[in-house]
Amino acid sequence: MKIIVDADACPKKVLQICAETAREFAVPLHTVASFNHHIVSDHHTVVGNAPQETDLALINMTSPGDIVVTQDWGLAALALGKGASALSPGGRIFHPETIDFLLEEREIKARLRRGGGRTRGPRKRTAEDDRRFAAALRGLVRELAGNTPG
Repeated sequence: MKIIVDADACPKKVLQICAETAREFAVPLHTVASFNHHIVSDHHTVVGNAPQETDLALINMTSPGDIVVTQDWGLAALALGKGASALSPGGRIFHPETIDFLLEEREIKARLRRGGGRTRGPRKRTAEDDRRFAAALRGLVRELAGNTPG
């Protein structure tokens, strides 16, 4: 098992929580981002700036039993399809039985925006979001590894 972070648009606090959790459970942490981002990580993959380049690199390194941290529902669907778990920076655990609904919602909103409509952007991140993410990540690591820290 490894934790793999889509670090292109990942909040710094989420990266910090991932690093702390990886150390606590002795799980490798991998980050992937375009060369436009400065990420400090033991296992960091730098990719170009082409569309989807980060997603392709990340999914190519994903194996069954890994945990992928991303806010991209499409990337989460690909990770689930490879037998990995997927978690959003807000602490939402993506499930195979609900990912199709989320992808449909994403398409409807994209169609609305293409037609000139507007959708709400993400709300400001809170300390509660950080706590929810940390609890969800630690729970996933425990569930998948079947161990406790230390």
